[in-house]
Amino acid sequence: MKPLRLHKLMAQAGLASRRAAEQMILDGRVTVNGELVTSLGVCVDPARDKVLVDQRPLRLETTKSYLLFYKPKKCVTTLRDPQGRRTVAHFTAKLKIRVFPVGRLDFDAEGLLLLTDDGELANRLQHPRYGVHKVYEVKVSGVPTEASLTQLRSGVSLEEGVTAPAQVEILRTLPRACWLRIELGQGWNRQIKRMCAAVGHPVQKLKRVAFGPLRLGQLRPGFFRPLTKRELGLLSRAVGLDRQDESRLR
Repeated sequence: MKPLRLHKLMAQAGLASRRAAEQMILDGRVTVNGELVTSLGVCVDPARDKVLVDQRPLRLETTKSYLLFYKPKKCVTTLRDPQGRRTVAHFTAKLKIRVFPVGRLDFDAEGLLLLTDDGELANRLQHPRYGVHKVYEVKVSGVPTEASLTQLRSGVSLEEGVTAPAQVEILRTLPRACWLRIELGQGWNRQIKRMCAAVGHPVQKLKRVAFGPLRLGQLRPGFFRPLTKRELGLLSRAVGLDRQDESRLR
């Protein structure tokens, strides 16, 4: 195996996403051959170098795990939280594998979240280049006019710029609120909440029901299930990866 950047190796080992792995390095939690590494850009040879994370050996797995999880409300999309709030790790504590969340859902949001130890797939799923679409059911205050819906669909001006086109439709209306179906291929921070607020319809509830080819279905909050081989194949092809070798699926 060729030398790899340390954070990439950690991601491939399923320890964390590349971004989270970089932070672990900066936090002084990683040593290579007994030497503390606190700067990015270090390359290591998995066959020769001894890498420890939190004083535990880093091991590459040949098989990977892929879980479809229904994140409940009031749960942080991380493995640890300095404020002591409930995290995703609370629900996977009894598993013999270590998986991490792909992307984020806000503390007060719920719905579909992918958990895996496949760093390569996770990195691509979060990369803007591939634009994997996500579908949300969103309850907003009031009922948007056709002009507001058109603005949401064509693009809303936010701090980062104008949002990419989105698919937006009304699912049902209530006396003082409305449920929308919103499909995005973009992933800016708290994007849907900011888009809806910008057109005068603040979000009251938000639920992700689809991520690429994955569907939440009848899964209950706080529960998870493994991906099927078909789901993994579709998800991998969506980001240009060949997963025909199903031995990777644990």
